[in-house]
Amino acid sequence: MLNIQSKLPGVGTTIFSVMSQLATAHQAINLSQGFPDYPCDPKLVALVNQAMKDGFNQYAPMPGNHFLNETIAQKVESLYQVKYHPETEITVTAGGTQAIFTALAAIINSGDEVIIFEPAYDCYAPTVRLLGGLVKTYELAPPHYGIDWDMVKKLFTSSTRMIILNSPQNPTGSILSDEDMKSLIKLISGTDILILSDEVYEHLIYDEEKHNSVMLYPELRERSFIVASFGKLLHATGWKLGYCLAPALLMKEFRKVHQFNVFSVNSAMQQAIATYIREPGSYTEIGRFFEEKRNYFRGLLAESRFELLPCKGSYFQCVSYDQISDEKDTDFSIRLIKEFGVASIPVSAFYQKATDHKIIRFCFAKENETLALAAEKLMNV
Repeated sequence: MLNIQSKLPGVGTTIFSVMSQLATAHQAINLSQGFPDYPCDPKLVALVNQAMKDGFNQYAPMPGNHFLNETIAQKVESLYQVKYHPETEITVTAGGTQAIFTALAAIINSGDEVIIFEPAYDCYAPTVRLLGGLVKTYELAPPHYGIDWDMVKKLFTSSTRMIILNSPQNPTGSILSDEDMKSLIKLISGTDILILSDEVYEHLIYDEEKHNSVMLYPELRERSFIVASFGKLLHATGWKLGYCLAPALLMKEFRKVHQFNVFSVNSAMQQAIATYIREPGSYTEIGRFFEEKRNYFRGLLAESRFELLPCKGSYFQCVSYDQISDEKDTDFSIRLIKEFGVASIPVSAFYQKATDHKIIRFCFAKENETLALAAEKLMNV
């Protein structure tokens, strides 16, 4: 018997895999994992095919395809009036999760503390621990999942190295306000604390709200890694392409890790995406597209026994089943699959302490027909 000491002894299979496998086994409608059930734009697929024919089949440059990096820089400047240098401050990654891992690996040393807001995307805490860091959690509470920044300040110690932000937030659909960002600026002023800002849902903002990216605030931008995702933007999550923005000093450290992690990512897809997003409509209309889906799904569930929580961004709708059952959210989610044929994600899975507020998450990045069929089943709960 081999003696192996696990670096992540408390980590098992992710809740996303568990619920998707159960959904398949019970032929349930899968509203658990965050991916569309409709195809991406055929024009984009054709552009990938053309890029392959044009010879983009070997290694791309380590920081990313020059054309794509320049296009990203133009996109960012057009949307936010902020300049990132395509050669020194932008790196294309194998999806948002790899960018998050790389940013953490570039900075976090043994004993460093990282503050995260829970419920949180499930890769944050394990990555910090894998690197020898310590996770300090601030638990958000439904229905609005707001942040009391005075309480966040109490988590600070001399070992605090980084704060991870996520807006729009997965799983809650909440967003950070201008007031939030200004409070954060006051908190970290005069410190060496860095920011990792997960902004993969940046274009999925609803009700005329604004995406308050950290790049809009110079005091935050100078100390921030910003992570974005083409998978979310282009309805192509399986392509695993994203990028990271950071000041040159931080990006230099990011690339030291990136080059020994994946080195570079899919060449043909980078070329195709660069061509595709040269047309601003490829990303400026996505917010309206998903807002319509959100409204449609919420309308379908309006007369159900579930309580709909606010959803200001992302493509996730959280609901409370507090008036339906006293079961743990994991048990309720499993029963929902087996007895009613709809898969969700229990939100306790996004808390280190498995905090259970009797809330589950649905993904509405689905065909309207899928959402309608799921809602019909959920009306029977």
